Amino acid sequence: MKILIRNLARSTTEAELLVMFQAHGKVQSCTLVMDKETHQSKGFGYVEMPNPGEAKAAVLVLNGKNVAGNKIRVKKAEPKKDDSKPAKSNSNA
Repeated sequence: MKILIRNLARSTTEAELLVMFQAHGKVQSCTLVMDKETHQSKGFGYVEMPNPGEAKAAVLVLNGKNVAGNKIRVKKAEPKKDDSKPAKSNSNA
């Protein structure tokens, strides 16, 4: 299950995020989203946990937790929506 973590302090590291979630089970991947220009954290990230039960438990326990002075928001990540619009046809038939 892919989990979205929002409202992270900019100083929070992937290693800290990993340790937080490993306390609740196996973590498959852990990624902080970084700004391409400044290389600073954007304040959110994703954790993937292969066991749905462990993932749900982590969400319940960690949502609303105070981490580095910020109350984090943790929830199941929704699938990315396809915002692409159909290409316009230029044919004048």
